[in-house]
Amino acid sequence: MSDTSRRTAEQVLRTYFHAKDENRPHLMATAFAETAILETVVKTGAISFPPVSRGLAPITDVLVRKFAQTYENVYSFYLERPRPTTPPDGFSCDWLVGMSERESGKARVGCGRYDWRFQPEEPYLADRLVITIEAMQVLSFELLDPILRWLAGLPYPWCPAETILATAPAIADLEPVLGYIGRRNPV
Repeated sequence: MSDTSRRTAEQVLRTYFHAKDENRPHLMATAFAETAILETVVKTGAISFPPVSRGLAPITDVLVRKFAQTYENVYSFYLERPRPTTPPDGFSCDWLVGMSERESGKARVGCGRYDWRFQPEEPYLADRLVITIEAMQVLSFELLDPILRWLAGLPYPWCPAETILATAPAIADLEPVLGYIGRRNPV
């Protein structure tokens, strides 16, 4: 087994964001197992995903191809970093995403939780991911520039909640997202 087949949780998570945020579906095979399962729990009416997708190809279609048809300028952030070792059974953390709608140019900012599970043997790819979407705010086109400037200034892809909260633009419609992120990390 080569060293390149060994993956850490951090590598899998980073690869997933590069695939999704940069519209690179070919990278998904180095993040997800062929038999992986994706579950989505959506707690907002502002976005929708199928509740369950089974297998690498359907997961890639949902999280990369179809996503990129609707959204661009995507910035995603993990609010915690896994240990730099071979993946444990799983890893959970909060997340933040910001992007623009291709058709309308409106800004979107959302947050939630990832619950990852990894294969117990090499190459330690993700075999299950539950994405919980707690909030997704749709903001006017006029707010896109300050939102993208804020997101572009955050450390990618690992960003502490404190940094997000301290640098967020003063936009009232961000409160549901910032409230969720700050629930454990008040500034």
